[in-house]
Amino acid sequence: MLSSPIEFLKGVGPLRGDLLKKELQLFTFKDLLDHFPIRHIDKTMVMTIGSIQSNQDYIQVAGIIQSVQLIGQNRAKRLVAELKDATGSMDLVWFQGISWIQKNIQVGQAFLVYGKAGYFNGSLQITHPEMETYTPAKAGGKAFLEPIYPSTEKLKAKSLGGRQLGRLSFSLLEALKERDLPENLPSAILKEYQFPSRFEAYQQIHFPTSETAYQKALARLKFEELFIAQLRLALIKLERHRYSKGVVFKQVGEQFNTFYHKHLPFQLTGAQKRVLKEIRQDMGQGRQMNRLLQGDVGSGKTMVALLSMLLAVDNGFQASLMAPTEILATQHYHSISQLLKDMPVKIALLTGSVKTAARRKILSELAAGELDLLIGTHAVLEDPVQFKQLGLAIIDEQHRFGVAQRARLWKKATIPPHVLVMTATPIPRTLAMTAYGDLDYSVIDELPPGRQPITTVHRYDYARANVMDFIREEIQKGRQAYCIFPLIEESEKLDLENLMRGYENVKAFFPEPKYWISMVHGKMQPALKEANMQRFVQNDTQIMVATTVIEVGVNVPNASVMIIESAEKFGLSQLHQLRGRVGRGSEKSFCILLTGTQLTNEARERLKIMCATNDGFLIAEKDLELRGPGDIEGTRQSGLLNFKLADLVRDKQWLDAAKYQTGKLLDIDPDLALQENNALKIYLQSQKGKLAWSKIS
Repeated sequence: MLSSPIEFLKGVGPLRGDLLKKELQLFTFKDLLDHFPIRHIDKTMVMTIGSIQSNQDYIQVAGIIQSVQLIGQNRAKRLVAELKDATGSMDLVWFQGISWIQKNIQVGQAFLVYGKAGYFNGSLQITHPEMETYTPAKAGGKAFLEPIYPSTEKLKAKSLGGRQLGRLSFSLLEALKERDLPENLPSAILKEYQFPSRFEAYQQIHFPTSETAYQKALARLKFEELFIAQLRLALIKLERHRYSKGVVFKQVGEQFNTFYHKHLPFQLTGAQKRVLKEIRQDMGQGRQMNRLLQGDVGSGKTMVALLSMLLAVDNGFQASLMAPTEILATQHYHSISQLLKDMPVKIALLTGSVKTAARRKILSELAAGELDLLIGTHAVLEDPVQFKQLGLAIIDEQHRFGVAQRARLWKKATIPPHVLVMTATPIPRTLAMTAYGDLDYSVIDELPPGRQPITTVHRYDYARANVMDFIREEIQKGRQAYCIFPLIEESEKLDLENLMRGYENVKAFFPEPKYWISMVHGKMQPALKEANMQRFVQNDTQIMVATTVIEVGVNVPNASVMIIESAEKFGLSQLHQLRGRVGRGSEKSFCILLTGTQLTNEARERLKIMCATNDGFLIAEKDLELRGPGDIEGTRQSGLLNFKLADLVRDKQWLDAAKYQTGKLLDIDPDLALQENNALKIYLQSQKGKLAWSKIS
């Protein structure tokens, strides 16, 4: 029944059906059932007029119309009716729709009236009340709280506002039987949390008999959403651990040991060693590794990636490292080549701008197995790129690569390669549990020795001259500085104008030839962009003026100051990412957030957090609280986070409960074979086609 098209519901029909599909994406009875009310109105009590207190807000009374009169002229015109019951009388007032009301209200008629009570010249009145004819059957008021649903202007114009949608929901729920909404949670869980049945929860969330009943139904359905999402991810993970084949890296061999003992530029931190151990265990078990590696900016993820790739080489396999931009891929290539310069490991770079002849050479060496490591951009995914034996694929800055793109990597080897996904955008624990529950999870939470925390300060525009003086002092010490301008998506032209104005401004403070300035923005030719970057990297220019292209992975250890212009226009994670471009050397570094004086409370809060902490995970949690999960980069928008009711920030206790119950259930019954989990199994199978569930990390 729930899969019936919406137009077949009593009171809908083809025309309204089309509107509901277009405006609210309600295609079936089930969609309407999952279109939940935004609030409820309490019409369960009918009060007497004499008992109304001055502090009461919305009230419902029943009485008989005593008089109807038109008062005032032109714009001050209003219609006033007197309503009387056994205990007293009150006024009903209309300023609009007067002629329609006059036709429909006669003296002597009995009405049930609902609205916001107020006092005017000492007498009680309701302006624009809701009214329905009164019969003794309605004497006790409604048996439930009346729902108001989200609607749209177009629907309201066609008499399908929040109230009318309630009538449709009412007729749907009346027609439903318990068998239409079978239970999908195990009885032990229902008992533990004292949840109502699924059928009852749907009845009570739409038409609750009391506020308490509504809250219980809401909790039950929120838990169900989170529990089903957790369970699916856990089952994908279980399935993978049980059945996925992976190449076995048996030995830690010559290349790894030589590099580790002779060429490692600094001691690994405890966190790096721990993560490396987790990766080694994963790759030695004959199952495919799917691991998410999170590490704050500058925590040494690249070193972990390199050592993992050397493990692959020692076991006779090739490895690839993919980065989202050419600048980043080139940078990885240079730093890894530098580290491996005294080792017999062959490494190549493949990006969109590699010329045909060079590309042909790389592809043939790769297919012949002469190349050990391939570093590149999306170009690595293209069909002509064939490995002889790909054993490990590393993806940097995960959120820039979609699931489908990662799947193409798998096809490049008969046994799918191990996959290590790296990100410097810390993902809050709550999101990681929900969006990446099918990946194993490692965190590098220590900074390499010698790194000093970055000092962050917030300054207003009027202090710009002092800020520039400070930069001048740093440059005199031989340091370099970044000056970052925001991209305001609405207008590229405007962005460029802002950047140019900013560039001229900086130039006024730092005139050539005493100072040299590089400029980089997204509209530049790649070659020019690269040249300007390189000048800054090689310390030919002291200042880099840029838009946010600079965000990911640019490594200039000598840069010790960053100014972020209009810092209030950036999100928290982005500010944190940008800040990570300084503080990469051993010198003390500074980040200055410049803003105008007119700030929203949320912007103030963001700037305060940035000045207070360097901890990316703390910042990510705060970002989630301020912005909600939908906007956060790195969440997979695959229907996993499109919860109808649950909210990852506010419902943290239900998320934790769902996680705990999932673990408990699958420990005992990984195949959902026990009788008590049968309903759950049937429900999951019925949902199979709803989401494209693939076994792809």
